[in-house]
Amino acid sequence: MTDELTISGVECRAHHGVFDFERRDGQPFVVDLTLGFDTRPAATSDDLADTVDYGSLVAAVKAAVERDPADLVETVAQRIADVCLTDRRVEWARVTLHKPEAPIEATFRDVALTITRTRGPADD
Repeated sequence: MTDELTISGVECRAHHGVFDFERRDGQPFVVDLTLGFDTRPAATSDDLADTVDYGSLVAAVKAAVERDPADLVETVAQRIADVCLTDRRVEWARVTLHKPEAPIEATFRDVALTITRTRGPADD
């Protein structure tokens, strides 16, 4: 059994995309995270060292999104999941990457990719 921590609406500005103007001008990206891990050790100790420090996590996720341009949102979403799974306590991570200004020739509200990644047995 795992508990869930959700962080929604992390705003980033990055230069991802397949088109030259996306790489040149950049655009907003928004990240939603849900992490599965056991919060009982932190609840018992009331110590930040016994849980996922979501402040540090958000800073690392933001840095991962804003570095090294990629062509595809799939690549960036995987990069984010990898950051989330760096903490050995995190059993799984669900990442939604929003690209609200994607270059689409239609009126739309959002483009979002959601992936879920779990820690494999070799990761323990």
